[in-house]
Amino acid sequence: MKKTIAAFIAATALAGPASAELVFAGLDYRTGPYAPNGIPFADGYADYFTLLQERDGGIGGEPIRYLTCETAYNTEQGVECYESTKGEGVLVYQPLSTGITYQLIPKATQDKIPLHTMGYGRTSAANGAVFPYIFNYPGTYWDAASVIVKHMLDVEGGSLQGKKVALVYHNSAYGKEPIRTLESLAEKHGFELSLLPVDHPGQEQKATWLQVRRDRPDFVTMWGWGVMNQVAVQEAASIRFPMDRFIGVWWSASENDVIPAGDGADGYKAVTFHGVGDDFPIYDEIRRHVVDTGKAAGDGSNLGTVLYNRGLVAAMWAAEAARTAQEMHGVSAITPEMMRDGMEALDVDEARLAELGLPNFTVPVKVSCANHGGPGKGMIQQWSAADRKWSIITDFIDSDREVIDPLIEADSSAYASEAGITPRDCN
Repeated sequence: MKKTIAAFIAATALAGPASAELVFAGLDYRTGPYAPNGIPFADGYADYFTLLQERDGGIGGEPIRYLTCETAYNTEQGVECYESTKGEGVLVYQPLSTGITYQLIPKATQDKIPLHTMGYGRTSAANGAVFPYIFNYPGTYWDAASVIVKHMLDVEGGSLQGKKVALVYHNSAYGKEPIRTLESLAEKHGFELSLLPVDHPGQEQKATWLQVRRDRPDFVTMWGWGVMNQVAVQEAASIRFPMDRFIGVWWSASENDVIPAGDGADGYKAVTFHGVGDDFPIYDEIRRHVVDTGKAAGDGSNLGTVLYNRGLVAAMWAAEAARTAQEMHGVSAITPEMMRDGMEALDVDEARLAELGLPNFTVPVKVSCANHGGPGKGMIQQWSAADRKWSIITDFIDSDREVIDPLIEADSSAYASEAGITPRDCN
């Protein structure tokens, strides 16, 4: 506990006294085996709030105070971070860990502090009637699985009947999340699904990829994180698996995952819900107000990388939810409960994204009482080893609501029954 609190005390105060500020917190992991992925996300998340403070003086006339707490991607340490910071009036938490999220769902709900588990965590938390304080827009793991399968269908000309699909997954709550969806999709589309777990941290995968070579699946999809991803890409290249048929979830889609494999990674694909690179107007603002003034969370080298962009878009949605809450309640100094209302009424369309310097950067998001998961759309990005960059190769693809919605309803209803929750009436 002392280590966690020490990390919290090292927080960055972007502004003013506790009685007149908007408090945001980063549950970061800049240390440990997942640090290479945790760092760029943390940089993007923090830099966006710094931009708003330095350029605009905060949000809606209220200054921003930003806290950081080191979790090392450790569930117990993440819970300690939450407990040691919640008294500061944090408006929303972004745990960036499915394990931490599962532990915080009942705690945050009881404390009436919203969680934004963007594209991770418990997928059925998309049912806002059962999980009023948990949000996972713009999409869930199950959406990602469905979008990946739809892309496989496109590659195969519309049919996966008789095909083989292997899931290589982190052997944790995170990695297991898409299994039930893929099983349902396998039944619907007639493909054979094989499950290949990889134990933490994922450095030993020889046996996994020998099995892939033996089974010769038509596609491999991956739910990995950290070093597991780069090892998997290297192993796939070593057995000459066709990289354009290897498709990762959006947490297996960073530069860190492909660069170590060199030319062998060429053609690797992943699903995403936001743009790639730094060719967006907001980056001029970040450089001018944050990087060039020495106020960046990192050394400035991560700008435009996949995970920096993801941290940036997470912070953007948090800031827009805060603005929405201020407008709804007619006050600028909002509480976490008011922030929850703003998150549930969030409506960021393409026109607003353009105003924010993020035109065509991500999918427009409209949240409601019943739907905390957002539109559930995804694009496919592909890696070019020669250019050392990702490119978006599809438009946004809709997930299969016919499969996903009943799964969300069943899982959230079971959770409500176990936890003694009476779902809200969202009608």
